[in-house]
Amino acid sequence: MRKIQFILIMMLILFVTACSNDDQVTPNDRFEQYAAHWNKQAFDKMYSMLSNEATTLYPTEEVVDRYKKIYEDLSITDVNVSFSKLSEEKLKAATKNGEATIPFTVEMNSAAGPITFDYDATLVEQGEKDNKNWFINWDPGFIFPQIKDGGKIRINTVQPTRGEIEDRNKMPLAINASVWEIGVVPEELVASSKQTIASLLNMSVETIDKQLNASWVKPNLFVPLKKVPPANEALLEKLWAINGVKGKEVTGRVYPAGEDAAHLVGYIGKITAEELEEISDRNYDANDLIGKRGLEQLYEEKLRGEKGVTISITKDGEEEQFLAEKPVKNGENIALTIDVNVQSEIFKSFGEEAGTAVAIHPKTGETLALVSSPSFDPNDFIYGIQQSKWDELQKNPQNPLLNRFASTYAPGSVMKPITAAIGLQEGTIKPNEGIEIKGLTWSNGKGWGDYKVRRVSTSSKPVDVTDALVRSDNIFFAKKAVEMGDKALVDGLKQFGIGEDVPFEYPITPSSISASGSLDDEVLLANTSYGQGEIQLSSLHLAAAFGAFLNNGTMVKPTLLLTEETGQPWKKDILSADHAQLIQKALRKVVTNGTAKEAQKADFPISGKTGTAELKLNTGEDGDENGWFVGYPTDEQNIVIAMMLEKVQDKGASHLTTEKVTNILKAIR
Repeated sequence: MRKIQFILIMMLILFVTACSNDDQVTPNDRFEQYAAHWNKQAFDKMYSMLSNEATTLYPTEEVVDRYKKIYEDLSITDVNVSFSKLSEEKLKAATKNGEATIPFTVEMNSAAGPITFDYDATLVEQGEKDNKNWFINWDPGFIFPQIKDGGKIRINTVQPTRGEIEDRNKMPLAINASVWEIGVVPEELVASSKQTIASLLNMSVETIDKQLNASWVKPNLFVPLKKVPPANEALLEKLWAINGVKGKEVTGRVYPAGEDAAHLVGYIGKITAEELEEISDRNYDANDLIGKRGLEQLYEEKLRGEKGVTISITKDGEEEQFLAEKPVKNGENIALTIDVNVQSEIFKSFGEEAGTAVAIHPKTGETLALVSSPSFDPNDFIYGIQQSKWDELQKNPQNPLLNRFASTYAPGSVMKPITAAIGLQEGTIKPNEGIEIKGLTWSNGKGWGDYKVRRVSTSSKPVDVTDALVRSDNIFFAKKAVEMGDKALVDGLKQFGIGEDVPFEYPITPSSISASGSLDDEVLLANTSYGQGEIQLSSLHLAAAFGAFLNNGTMVKPTLLLTEETGQPWKKDILSADHAQLIQKALRKVVTNGTAKEAQKADFPISGKTGTAELKLNTGEDGDENGWFVGYPTDEQNIVIAMMLEKVQDKGASHLTTEKVTNILKAIR
């Protein structure tokens, strides 16, 4: 019996001992926990695991705060600490000696690329009896081995050269050129001049003082304040007249086409705090410039390039040691299909008028001009626009900041060739088949109330589609729309891409059939047929649509970049070759016998269609009128210009637009 009791007691002792050994924390366990904190950059928790010796040598700010600053400055991410666990034999030795060495590997990503290093961690056992545990003997080598015994971490950034934007003939639209960096020499500056300088440079006196009082400023040293484009001669002249103001030529962004292409090209400006927060993952800092609108914003990533970054360790008397290096990647140049000469000619033709114009090559789809008027000078915005100029732009009733070529408008009668094409394909309209139309007004009666469609002149014989286009007969198209019905017209409009996104590099507001997308109201159906109602088209879409009449029924996809493949169909077979020829001949007759007689002033043949969009506020009340003309040289057919002028009701309406397009075609011939 005593023998059995002895055996049971021995088994219990062995069991308790085994359990005790299983519960004992090993160096492997502790370093695994430490590595987990490190991977999460939980530096406070890492510090709590340091040995007494380490915390005595390195107070918390020299570890926790230093880690945080270094990791933040170097943009450290994806930290991965790995190690091979000690064998049982080594664990026994460590337990016996109260010390263990564990080799480990650290991998991380930084602003300059990946960094990897190997290091050894020494763990020591501390505490009394049941409170014993393992702690890390930390030193600065845990951050980077190269700074174990001192040294400075240096990060050097090389700014990329921003890509340039050029037209099809390599003419510059956005370039890196010489600009003036305006500054002052404090000792030569009269205090009373600060307010004048601040006003001229659109800065505050406080900002100037802050830059003058920076820690790096030394006596007789030039202190830069702001960059000014060389074209701003009047501003520079005023600045040079102030004692203490100096300047030096540096490289900056310049827009040679100025206001002619401002809405298209856009401009760059200093990044805002809000923008910096939105793109925090893209390696920008508070001093960077960023695309603000136009192509500068659209192609920001391509144009900007990538900063070059090197991370190194420097020590007195020793060679610099590089931890990581990412070479600078300069931005890409962007070549457009735009012809800056056509762009400028069209913009200048607007004069004081507001509106938009787009020019495309109907065969290739290449966009030759995208114009919005009035405009602004993008050179004023790059380094901070003067408050007076900004106020002037904001108060201008014509809204120069609005990009009209990206917007949609009621097309008026330039819509009629599209409706004609739909009716011809659908069979409701037959070539050479006329219909009797009496008087100047027409109503389909029931459901129309007092509303009537009005045309500009009466006819003494049946009106066919050619005559209706030449005379711009609203009633003809309204009758044919009602006859074909809403489904047929909507389907036909969709065949022309109306109601869908324009496949174009630059964001263009999609054209729309109506607010609801349908034409189930018969009055709306009738009005839509001649470009009134709720239908909205962009000038680009109209130019592309007219290209279908010159390409035997295929509407070519418009392009903007020279790298894009040209002549690609956007919409195929939207009308037959015969119907396309019929409409072409009618568009020529619009000039020779119809509403676009101003185009006869050219010494070469022009074809096209006029349109006046009535912007009525309420039924029966007159409103503003926008005048349209979509025209092209009949013989060469190498350009289609779709132009719209706003508020031309007292200026000749579409006749004024026709005259301007004619003069443009003459100038660029």
